[in-house]
Amino acid sequence: MITGDAAYIKKINRALIIKEIIKEGMISRADLSKATDLTRATISAQVADLLEEDLIVETQLEYTGVGRKPIMLSLNGQAGYAIGIDIDYGRISFTLSDLLGNCITSSIKELSTTEYSEVLQVVIETIKQLKATYADSRYGIVGVVIAIHGLVGKDEIIHYVPRFKWHDIDLKSAIETACQMDVHLENNANLSAFAERIFVHHEANNLLSTTFHSGIGLGMMMKDDFFRGHDGFAGEIGHMIIVPDGKPCNCGNKGCWEKYASESSIFEFLSQEKQIPHLTYEHIQQMIDEGDETVHKVMERFIYYISIGINNLINMYNPDVLVLDSELLRIYPDSISKISNNLTSSISHYREITLSAMGKKSCVMGACALAIKKFLDVPILNLSYEISQQNKS
Repeated sequence: MITGDAAYIKKINRALIIKEIIKEGMISRADLSKATDLTRATISAQVADLLEEDLIVETQLEYTGVGRKPIMLSLNGQAGYAIGIDIDYGRISFTLSDLLGNCITSSIKELSTTEYSEVLQVVIETIKQLKATYADSRYGIVGVVIAIHGLVGKDEIIHYVPRFKWHDIDLKSAIETACQMDVHLENNANLSAFAERIFVHHEANNLLSTTFHSGIGLGMMMKDDFFRGHDGFAGEIGHMIIVPDGKPCNCGNKGCWEKYASESSIFEFLSQEKQIPHLTYEHIQQMIDEGDETVHKVMERFIYYISIGINNLINMYNPDVLVLDSELLRIYPDSISKISNNLTSSISHYREITLSAMGKKSCVMGACALAIKKFLDVPILNLSYEISQQNKS
């Protein structure tokens, strides 16, 4: 019993030390002791273990004062690598990061199929290629986290992916068996929320991240963890009904939020209205710049319906930060201020509403960050994100 307690305390102390080193970037043993309230003897023993494991490195800074030169500790980012994968309709995004969450390489594989076996093969082949390429580091690939645009249970079984028509699939076990490594599955909106918390909004205790792409998803970070609901399906907010007896949705209901406020719904309407089969963001940007009246009306309606849903979310969850991930909102002038001006209820309280600085990269970067967190076995991470990582390939 005593041995078990000692081992548990050592594990907690180790996580606390790693978390603080990552948070500070560089820190001395003395400052680490102050920040964690651990004794210098405990710090010394734990640091020795982490150095032996190559998880941290020592750096001697330039010093012109009296006494010994300070030796700083930092996480060894190159000790291992994490893979984040986003399986979306029509494409799979792959990103590999180091242990500090820096994007090392990214790629996109276009999909012309929704057939499970074919998608599985693409994922397995790419993971194996990355595993072979980065095998020389101390820990190689430390983990893989895959984003699923659908229902993922607490058991990590895929219960339903609407656009792929997948039901009750154990993708996790199939990839772990084929690639012989640790694999985890998570809902895409949860991973976007995780990325916003880990890389950008470090102090947010109640963060909501809403994605408005092929559908609408909601990721919720409450303190340092996801809010999942009873079965793990919380956040399917795109199927909140905002127009009674409205447009039919593939979920079986009518008037779902994503039929009015997802980017795919806007693209579908404008593609038909403007007779442009392969409509792009660039097309819409050009029409906005040219003052196209139809596009202006569509975008104002888009913002109107987004505001209705956001108002509901605020009243349900009282978040301090709401992050909206939408390229259409990004290119349309004053979109956030217009949404904020629509939130006029005296009982709607929040601290900040903002566009995502990470954009569509938030999902795969959140996947990488979750793999890092699981490998380091820490309660939370505070990593930094450079905007330059957006275009890393």
